[in-house]
Amino acid sequence: MSYRKLGRNSGARKALFRSMVTDLFIYERIQTTEAKAKELRKVAEKLITMAKRGDLHSRRLAASYVRPEPIGDLSGQDAVQKLFSEIATRYSERNGGYTRIMKVGHRRGDAAPVVLIELVK
Repeated sequence: MSYRKLGRNSGARKALFRSMVTDLFIYERIQTTEAKAKELRKVAEKLITMAKRGDLHSRRLAASYVRPEPIGDLSGQDAVQKLFSEIATRYSERNGGYTRIMKVGHRRGDAAPVVLIELVK
């Protein structure tokens, strides 16, 4: 299985995706580079599929992955709660394809392709 290393070691890469998937579940839409979004999609879709099972084991696994620190007025526990109560029920009849990537343009500093990754309504 191949994946993008994104110029980071494994610990930094895992921390990046934990932070990004927490933000994605709380805000339901984030802006990032195309390479990061394509890798984030894999993580987010697996967590949503896990949340659709809805059992305690799935909840604990999801809670161990999302970032526990507060983001503004919301915490990682709020993200897990939203994942299991709102997001999983929204996609109960759907088999995959929970996220959408839309191209926005290029970043000014380094011309990296920028995209919006969002949860499909």
